Amino acid sequence: MNAVSDLRFLASVDGDLAYRDTGTGDPVVLVHSGFTDHRLFEDQVPALTAAGYRVIAPDVRGHGASANATRPFRWADDLAALLRHLDAGPAVLVGVSMGGVIATDTVLEYPELVRGVVAAGAATSEFQTTDPWHLQVRAELARAGAEGDVDGWLAAFLRFAPGPHRTLDDIGPALLARLREMALHTLSKHTPGEHDRRVPVTGTWARAPRTDAPLLTVNGSLDCADIVGEAERLARTVRDGRSVTIEGAGHYTNLEQPETFNRIVLDFLRSL
Repeated sequence: MNAVSDLRFLASVDGDLAYRDTGTGDPVVLVHSGFTDHRLFEDQVPALTAAGYRVIAPDVRGHGASANATRPFRWADDLAALLRHLDAGPAVLVGVSMGGVIATDTVLEYPELVRGVVAAGAATSEFQTTDPWHLQVRAELARAGAEGDVDGWLAAFLRFAPGPHRTLDDIGPALLARLREMALHTLSKHTPGEHDRRVPVTGTWARAPRTDAPLLTVNGSLDCADIVGEAERLARTVRDGRSVTIEGAGHYTNLEQPETFNRIVLDFLRSL
């Protein structure tokens, strides 16, 4: 994976926040999934810069090279601060999983900074699940995290890649290695039972119908049904929403089928 020597840093009130900024043109911000970092988008950055876009890829607070939180915070506030620091708004936000949630929360909190959203495998931060598979994986993550069981936590985390319909044997080893490396790096920044200082964004579904920015949800056909369902619900709820499915892909559509994902994102960008 690429070195982090090209990272820049924004000094926030609670530590430095890392980001990559490359290319020229209209700004596109790539927001990674939970426990990964900006390197999740190594297959997207070249395609977007070659198409004439400025690409900004932050490490979300508590991830990658960015500082951990020592006080209450919201990821949407961090992202808004970065956009203002770089004079990069309004930008198109492209997020995968947790990154898609951050993108959606940011357009709700700071609509003047966002001109479009792509949320892959995500809806808003007010996500609740009753799906047995999803509940089991989340319970395994919570248990292993509280006990400091790194191997158990990593095994549960990686289950999101194939989703409920496949096994890890169905996923390419290179993809799993990328996820494992990033996750272990971020996990090493934290301690078992660490206090979660994140403040949730609230009232998201009530505000979503008033969202003017075009929004696209990208879903893998093999992802967990409740994740896909909430994403499609979001596309129906906002004023200008649409949804697309990538057949044969799970949760990390940008990793499993990067060329298809890139084409979908570029088509969306050109439609704005």
